Amino acid sequence: MKAWQHFKTITRHRNLVMLGCLRVGLVWQGLTHDLSKYSPTEFCIGVKYYQGTRSPNAAEREENGYSQAWMHHKGRNRHHYEYWTDMSRASGQYEAVPMPRKYLVEMVMDRRAACIVYQGERYTDGSALEYFDKSREKSLMHEQTKRELRYLLTMLKEQGEEATFRYMKQSVLKGKPFPWEEE
Repeated sequence: MKAWQHFKTITRHRNLVMLGCLRVGLVWQGLTHDLSKYSPTEFCIGVKYYQGTRSPNAAEREENGYSQAWMHHKGRNRHHYEYWTDMSRASGQYEAVPMPRKYLVEMVMDRRAACIVYQGERYTDGSALEYFDKSREKSLMHEQTKRELRYLLTMLKEQGEEATFRYMKQSVLKGKPFPWEEE
């Protein structure tokens, strides 16, 4: 039963991201979003830790101190900022690099969909921003990516889905500058 519930959850999430990506013109990314979640490495662990109210990766991490499924996932899916780290020649340390805009937009769609799936009727256009603001991930993300993501999530909260999707399609994905870059 947990296998079917997990399958339905990840498929609903994937479909929401796909529809969002299609609305802004990211056809290939929409069609291929999160396919690794159906791989044995991610799916089997997802079933074992399935709860329906949050990511199974969190439960796996609590039990083992790390999430094997998450490590597999983030290394194969470019819409996660963790994918965008590399060894810096200057420091000799792993550092975040800016995310390309098409993956930034997919990340917005991903976060929005995750909130819709896990929050259900409690979801609002501000949910993804609230989650981002409460998280510790900001310290690991490249400053440019963090600023762009926060801007888009704030726009989603304040102006809604229609305006934000239009802005991402007509401005972000066309390479136009963000407001602070025009100064």
